[in-house]
Amino acid sequence: MSAVRFTKMEGAGNDFVVLDLLADVSEPDVTLARRIADRHFGIGCDQILLIEAATSDEAPFGYRILNADGSSAGQCGNGARCVALYLRERHGLADGAVLDSPGGPVVVRFVGADRVELALGKPRFEPADIPFEAAQSAAVYKIMLGVIELEICALSIGNPHAVLLVDDVDTAAVVTLGPALESHTRFTDRCNVGFAQVLAPDHIRLRVYERGVGETLACGSGACAAVVALRRRGLLGASVDVDLPGGRLSVRWRGPGDPVYLTGPARLVFDGEFYP
Repeated sequence: MSAVRFTKMEGAGNDFVVLDLLADVSEPDVTLARRIADRHFGIGCDQILLIEAATSDEAPFGYRILNADGSSAGQCGNGARCVALYLRERHGLADGAVLDSPGGPVVVRFVGADRVELALGKPRFEPADIPFEAAQSAAVYKIMLGVIELEICALSIGNPHAVLLVDDVDTAAVVTLGPALESHTRFTDRCNVGFAQVLAPDHIRLRVYERGVGETLACGSGACAAVVALRRRGLLGASVDVDLPGGRLSVRWRGPGDPVYLTGPARLVFDGEFYP
């Protein structure tokens, strides 16, 4: 059986397997993707990043994202930084380049040897764009889980997010509320679920239960979603440090109509061959 050549990368503990389709690596089907992501019988990762040719004239390269369960994701902020670093090291990606992604164009800026800033586009709040079932857009929605009523923010950062404000992320019910909200019927394409604790107008803590993955050490788009959601509620300023279990990310968002910017680490861990 032929080997699958890959590169392992991580950004703030969010770990990825990069498959370079430009280097004649074949795209995995759902079964193989699940085997690659398996931490006991495969390589192990939160998501698989597929490097490919651009789909637009403005971008030199593009990428797609597969979750650990083999499903497709619309965006991944930590993954996008890893893609950018990989492309700089292996394909000479220039600073300021645009990358094509399923969630729209991403502008890349290298701000250090292993730090990348991304412009992830404008957050979307209309329910149909998330997608989320609601009569009209609102900063806060009430949602039922059985007999429990919760208040959430819902938005898209190229992928759907629900954000809950909590008193303490250490005691937040991530294990139970995460999967229940991820698959809630009002999120017609499932969602990522963020549990955010405000420490100061420029500092939050966050845990994220990712769609198709489970709780991860970090989620870049989740960090952006949390800052945007809480800034809309008047709780945060324009520049915020986000502490996740795997490390710190920085998010900037001036307000509606402007793109959201994400800065954080990215690291090449090792290259290898996987024999499925």
